[in-house]
Amino acid sequence: MDRSAIGLGPDSLWRYAPILPLRDPANRVTFDEGWTPLLPTPRLGDRIGCSRLMVKDESTNPTGTFKARGMAAAVSMANELGVKKLAAPSAGNAASALAAYAARAGLEAHLFMPRDVPRANAIECESMGANVTLVDGLISDCGRVVAQRREAEGWFDVSTLKEPYRVEGKKTMGLELAEQLGWRLPDAIFYPTGGGVGLIGMWKAFDELEQLGWIGPSRPKMVAVQAAGCAPIVRAWDAGEEESRYWEQASTVASGLRVPKAIGDFLVLAALRESGGTAIAIEDDEMLDAGQLLAVAEGIFAAPEGAACVAAARRLLLDGFLAPDDELVIYNTGTGLKYLEAWATRSGV
Repeated sequence: MDRSAIGLGPDSLWRYAPILPLRDPANRVTFDEGWTPLLPTPRLGDRIGCSRLMVKDESTNPTGTFKARGMAAAVSMANELGVKKLAAPSAGNAASALAAYAARAGLEAHLFMPRDVPRANAIECESMGANVTLVDGLISDCGRVVAQRREAEGWFDVSTLKEPYRVEGKKTMGLELAEQLGWRLPDAIFYPTGGGVGLIGMWKAFDELEQLGWIGPSRPKMVAVQAAGCAPIVRAWDAGEEESRYWEQASTVASGLRVPKAIGDFLVLAALRESGGTAIAIEDDEMLDAGQLLAVAEGIFAAPEGAACVAAARRLLLDGFLAPDDELVIYNTGTGLKYLEAWATRSGV
């Protein structure tokens, strides 16, 4: 396969169809997701001490977050395989994406979210005809409900890493980054890490690109960014452990980071070790301050998860883990419009 042919494809993640699992394009369920902008952010860079800073802005995806990538691949494969009923636990944004793609494919969606999920997510899902259940607890409690009921209900469980296709959609974040940089990779990538599937997918993508001969063996430092109120991967990293332990009483305004135990934590930790990266936890106040800085400096209204990466970059530049002339890419995984309850605490509205 010739990488020059990729540029002839659509301006969506489906430009990488030859290295995605879907076989028949007729089964594709799509809103033209992906091919999100990689934005130079020089004013933000000046403020945090980096001369080569960029933001990969996933907020331009359908339903406003990177979750569209995984659900485009998962629902397309469900369509190809004849699956009719899909179910998933979610901290909010995955549910919104699944509701949209299931509606577009004419499939049933059964969604389980914490009762205190951002209201925008529940409204989105309900408006698209999904069956929504709000659960007293966290995403882990929602996952248990799906696991207990899926066989009797005839659901296909689309939980993170319990099916193989969401990670295939999310790996396109790494494929796009390499292409947008002229088939090379930056010095470091900051990724907000709840379940961590995006980071896992990108790490997979880089290996596949090297096997295809499209990039060399060098890799960016992968930085997993978590909330201080729910940081099981950071705790495991600091302790030198190969997997995390359940985080009790998880709490953060960044709902996507409120994952007390990620199924793929061992894969995230392995990627951090192999890349020479690190894991870092950010307090809620610090991430909201950083989000305001990003918005004022560059006009990007980010999700708190993306804002946490700004704070993490600033801290790692200050302590010398990264150099001021390193090329850094921050992933903003969603729009701040999905988190108005959190941002309203800073807006004075």
